[in-house]
Amino acid sequence: MDLLIYLVPTVIVGAVLGFFFSKLGLKTKVDVIIREAELKGETIKEKKISQAKQKFFELREKQKGERKDLDRKLRDREEKIRNTEKNLNRQIEKNKELEKRLDKNNEKMNQRIQAIEKKTSEIEANRLKAIELLEKISGMSADEAKKNMVEQTVQDAKTTAASMVQDIIDDAKQKASTDAKKIVIQTIQRVATEHSVENSVSVFQIKNDDVKGRIIGREGRNIRALEAATGVEFIVDDTPEAIILSCFDPVRREIARLSLHQLVTDGRIHPARIEEVVAKVIKKIDEEIMELGKRTCIDLGIHNLKSELVRMVGRMKYRSSYGQNLLQHSREVANLCATMAAEVGVDAKTAKRAGLLHDIGKVSDEESELPHALLGMKIAERNGERPEVLNAIGAHHDEIEMTSLISPIVQVCDAISGARPGARREMVEAYIQRLRNLEDLALEYPGVTKSYAIQAGRELRVLVESDKVSDSDADQLSLDISNRIMNEMTYPGQVRVTVIREKRAISIAR
Repeated sequence: MDLLIYLVPTVIVGAVLGFFFSKLGLKTKVDVIIREAELKGETIKEKKISQAKQKFFELREKQKGERKDLDRKLRDREEKIRNTEKNLNRQIEKNKELEKRLDKNNEKMNQRIQAIEKKTSEIEANRLKAIELLEKISGMSADEAKKNMVEQTVQDAKTTAASMVQDIIDDAKQKASTDAKKIVIQTIQRVATEHSVENSVSVFQIKNDDVKGRIIGREGRNIRALEAATGVEFIVDDTPEAIILSCFDPVRREIARLSLHQLVTDGRIHPARIEEVVAKVIKKIDEEIMELGKRTCIDLGIHNLKSELVRMVGRMKYRSSYGQNLLQHSREVANLCATMAAEVGVDAKTAKRAGLLHDIGKVSDEESELPHALLGMKIAERNGERPEVLNAIGAHHDEIEMTSLISPIVQVCDAISGARPGARREMVEAYIQRLRNLEDLALEYPGVTKSYAIQAGRELRVLVESDKVSDSDADQLSLDISNRIMNEMTYPGQVRVTVIREKRAISIAR
């Protein structure tokens, strides 16, 4: 029991002491944690203060830099303002000086005007005094003297003008022939073009004569279909490996040739196929004609031509006149007209336009009894061409009166192009007959032994007997023959007559 009594207090005391000592240990740990937290807070505080100071210094440096830039800009602006102010001050000073000079000049000008007015008054007074004195001396009034002087001056001017006009006319007569020849020669030299000869008959070559039967067809239906569709006569005869196409219209003849070529190449030849092929070829030819007309106008520099006229220009390719291709002839005439118009000071573009269109009446689709010049003028008028061009087209064969300078130029250039050597062909019989007529004409004169037409009939050489014809007689004979050729014969271009006289002394040693 006693042990229990001692044991219970001891346990109680031990528990109290244990609780006390445990409390003491916990307080020690809390203090340690608090001290560590305070140390960390001081560290963080110092670090933040350091960062804040560093940030402050950076912002202060940045602000200093911005302030320096702002100060520099302000200084530059102030400097510009000061320079502007200086320039304005200098300009103001110059303006003041100019105003002073203007004032001085105005003052001098006023003084001069006053002096001139004073001098004018004095001169007028002296003039009136001189007129009064002259009237007293001459016994005539001023109006009468003026009238006499005017009449005398007019008479002198008329006399001088008449003399000058006569001199100009004489000089023009002397130079006219030379200048005209020079212009024509220069025009021919500056314009050269190729020319082609077209016939009214085309020959279509075939590989063998078996094709002829297929072209004719059963009972001739194929060839009749061809002739009806193309308007061309097909001549299938004994000519080996050839079929002749005959037609005066070269466009139809070309359509027939191309159609026949396609049919023979394809091998299918019957009326329905013939009509189909001919229709396609006609469309193709129409397109080619239009394209050729446009290209010709572009080459010549002719613009704003109506489509109908462009098409007719293209059709000229398939038309010939005396063997001369009409399109080549019209292009040549256009270039000649432009050259000659430039030489004489006339509008070259209008002359070239009239030269290209002068023969469009020859390729018209209209059935008309009018000459081709008047028909072409009518077509051009319908398409809005200018009066100068219309007159040149209608008057180039003298069907109407010429009213502009372009008309004779077109007429002359048309003649030059047609008369150029080699431009047009003649029938062989007519050509040979013309040469014989030239030679026979020269043989009619006494003393002529032989005559030769050479250079395609453009030169006639006449040989005479030296004992019957003298040198002076030879000159007269050449002139007489050339006059008879001009009056009695028709020929292209010009014919040169050369009379040759020589004396040969012959002796024989025996």
